[in-house]
Amino acid sequence: MKEKKPDCQKKSVGFDLKLKIIDKVTNGQISVNHASVKYQVGRSAIYYWLQKFATLEQKQKGMSSKDEIKKLKEKIKELEFIKDFQQMIIAEAEIDTGNDYAKKSLPESLAKEVELKKRDILKSNGSANASGSQDKPSIKK
Repeated sequence: MKEKKPDCQKKSVGFDLKLKIIDKVTNGQISVNHASVKYQVGRSAIYYWLQKFATLEQKQKGMSSKDEIKKLKEKIKELEFIKDFQQMIIAEAEIDTGNDYAKKSLPESLAKEVELKKRDILKSNGSANASGSQDKPSIKK
């Protein structure tokens, strides 16, 4: 005589219970097998919920990564503005004093940027006098 298998009926499990089970399993409080027995839910259902939870968690991490990238891009813009401002001040100081602070103190690439800013200042502020020679540019302070 064959043994009769227990009826495989799907048990309706509420969302809160699913979250409770997922939380206990992911935190290592109970195993999937123990949760299956304790809450009378199939292991495959618990694994399915865990898979869905992981997907949700990954989506949340992805969204937070996008927010992080946005914040970092904003910070880069801010730092570029500060760098340009500081280079402009160095360029104006070099024009006023005749000293080459940038060449002495900054890496070559930044010193070149300061030199370009200095040229732009001289170009925009220099005015030709009646004899055709260039006056010293006036730097507003």
